[in-house]
Amino acid sequence: QVRFVESGGGLVQSGGSLRLSCAGSGLTFRFSIYDMSWYRQAPGKERDLVATSSARGTSNYTDSVKGRFTISRDNAKKTVDLQMTSLRPEDSAVYYCAGRYRWGGPTYWGQGTQVIVSS
Repeated sequence: QVRFVESGGGLVQSGGSLRLSCAGSGLTFRFSIYDMSWYRQAPGKERDLVATSSARGTSNYTDSVKGRFTISRDNAKKTVDLQMTSLRPEDSAVYYCAGRYRWGGPTYWGQGTQVIVSS
């Protein structure tokens, strides 16, 4: 079955950097035609979209991370990464990878990876 597995979370000081990675397996279609996204959910809050790398080759970010986070994908390796710099305590959350076939269908979620930014 389709699986996405995140890695790379951890504890970092404010102003530091982390790189998250998400690897896909069991995909129904080739990885390149999945829209891949990173979401995050802080305690007591809703899960919010952070960044998307579309199958068309575009990238989009929520305003709060623009200029600090970069999403990238390697279709051959079936991975999507999130490079996070200038981290702030408010970036602390569980980060989830999600993939969806570009022409519709269910969204597949990873199990999440915890990011904690200390002040």
